[in-house]
Amino acid sequence: MTAPVRFPRFFVTSPAPCPYLPGRNERKVFTELKGPHADSLNDALSRIGFRRSQTVAYRPSCLDCSACVSVRVVASEFIASSSQKRALKANDDLIATVCRPWSTSEQFELLQAYLAERHPEGGMTSMDEIDYADMVEHTPVTSYIVEYRERSADGVTPGKLIGACLTDRQCDGLSMIYSFYDPKSARKGLGNFIILDHIRRSHDMGLSYVYLGYWVEGSARMQYKVRYRPMEKLGRAGWERLDAAEQDRLIAQAAANPRADRRVGSGTGKDGVPAIPQD
Repeated sequence: MTAPVRFPRFFVTSPAPCPYLPGRNERKVFTELKGPHADSLNDALSRIGFRRSQTVAYRPSCLDCSACVSVRVVASEFIASSSQKRALKANDDLIATVCRPWSTSEQFELLQAYLAERHPEGGMTSMDEIDYADMVEHTPVTSYIVEYRERSADGVTPGKLIGACLTDRQCDGLSMIYSFYDPKSARKGLGNFIILDHIRRSHDMGLSYVYLGYWVEGSARMQYKVRYRPMEKLGRAGWERLDAAEQDRLIAQAAANPRADRRVGSGTGKDGVPAIPQD
């Protein structure tokens, strides 16, 4: 009997400066996603901590560090906090549209504004419109762009684009590959709202999880991820629920320094779009 899916070949990148923790190096193990079984392979790899970047699935494989921890929100059991309820109420008038994975100049201009304000020295600031198109359109799996727009005055023409998220649809959840939004908008909690909308969207679709990528304790710009309950993290024994008391501590720690991730100048800008060799 012929196996339905050929076992993929894996490769390891050369060590490079870690984008999250100063003074450390990172390595990644990666494989190519291609062919008719790319969706099922991506699903299987995501459950053991891999993330997708274009046609590549990768995960950290550092020799002396295990700080990068895969996390996912249990959408089927999610209960919003008071601040999250406020973010939902403040932004629920936005029109969210699921679009095919096709880049637009409007999206790219919004991304540039977001990177210039939030990640001015990150590696993604050098992206041009072709690079952005590659990020969005080179996908061998089921993915789409969710656009968030304000309502237009006439109710007919499309309103202003103020947020977007490249998202993968997986068999058990939604994986948020990369999100960005208008950093100068008067609206409060736009980034928070995009995550909350994905949690709500996943629940409505009958999916269990929203995958948020890697959480790195000690990296200030990653601490926003711990604010969503309940949360699971991937350990040596598999996925396990984050202890409530431990999550309380991490949330309090993040709240004590809420603007630590506003302007960072290292590496890739945000997790989900690393520089990985394609061959």
